[in-house]
Amino acid sequence: MPYCEVGKTQNAVDAALNNGIQIYYRTFGHGPIKVGGIEVCSLDNRGMGRSSVPTKKSDYSTRIMAKDAIALLDHLGWKKAHVFGHSMGAMIACKMAALVPDRILSLALLNVTGGGFECCPKLDRKTLSIAIRFLKAKTPEQRAAVDLDTHYSEEYLEEFVGSDTRRVILYQEYVKGITASGMQSNHGFEGQINACWRHKMTRAEIDLIRSGGFLVSVIHGRQDVIAQINHARRLAEKLQPVARMVEFHGGHLVTHERTEEVNQALLELIKASEMKMSPHDWNNFPKKRS
Repeated sequence: MPYCEVGKTQNAVDAALNNGIQIYYRTFGHGPIKVGGIEVCSLDNRGMGRSSVPTKKSDYSTRIMAKDAIALLDHLGWKKAHVFGHSMGAMIACKMAALVPDRILSLALLNVTGGGFECCPKLDRKTLSIAIRFLKAKTPEQRAAVDLDTHYSEEYLEEFVGSDTRRVILYQEYVKGITASGMQSNHGFEGQINACWRHKMTRAEIDLIRSGGFLVSVIHGRQDVIAQINHARRLAEKLQPVARMVEFHGGHLVTHERTEEVNQALLELIKASEMKMSPHDWNNFPKKRS
């Protein structure tokens, strides 16, 4: 299986802290983009999937996980890349872009928040019920049921595909997937929650992204109950003039609900980056009067 041992490509201090940490990844397709190909790499962040699971909370932060991703770039021999991140992955992508702006071709932040209290869902009866069910979920069946309400809009789940609703079909897929991979470990879950809670983009980091010479797309589902869209809009405003705000009807996994539209938005970002489009032509925020 393909693994990146992150300590091997890092400086002495980071290597000592990350000795033995392995990040599982997979690559798809082939490049380069200019001749019609796209090579994609996806990874399991530390604490998740087949990657290493450190036991100390201090071993988890969005900055540390951004350095894991940078180590993977080095491992693959990729000098630059279009960086796309979803949810916590988008927080990590922000840190990555601030750490190595010269290696970022474009940045897509999907269903992102600014971390800390912004990770808290909107407090109403529905989200409170989801939170309680999530904490009580101990079996793949229980976790699958609550994940569906967390990830998708109700309208999407209740649509019929043939003789069954999407909820029925996805529930079966989720149970099968969670059973095969196993429930996330407590160390991994607590560490990643800690990383999200401690995440914060400083003014200096925002400025590094704004002046990095690449374009940004902030893509979000309007019905997201996990990452509230107003926080994503605020981040996009802070990233002006290089950011475009793209909103779709859908939940936290708007990538699944609106796959074609999201893919088109990502391809538009790549194309605009390849064309060296001006940030002022790219962003879609109202122009401020002088």
